[in-house]
Amino acid sequence: MNKVSTRVELRFHVTASNLLADSEKLKILRKLKSILTKEGELILVSQSERTQLRNKENVVEKFHAVLNKTLTVRKKRVPTKATVASEKQRLERKKMHSKKKSLRKKISDN
Repeated sequence: MNKVSTRVELRFHVTASNLLADSEKLKILRKLKSILTKEGELILVSQSERTQLRNKENVVEKFHAVLNKTLTVRKKRVPTKATVASEKQRLERKKMHSKKKSLRKKISDN
């Protein structure tokens, strides 16, 4: 069992950081508000490895991954229009389904 002596804790105070621009700080505070402390501190922990050195490497990787994911700008989705062929195919399927349903009706004796 892994003991507490190899546990590593990384603390990063977002608002006091000189490395980040104000816009980046705001983005991090907004997107990571669920895992930040009230003081705006990001705390990451690693205790999965047997050595403290490996846990340090893991927690630094986690930190970089969290910041990269938070600060990357997602591409805006451009809505596309259905092609003519797909629209035609949809209408054909609809007609076939309608015909199948109409054949299930009872025949009147008139």
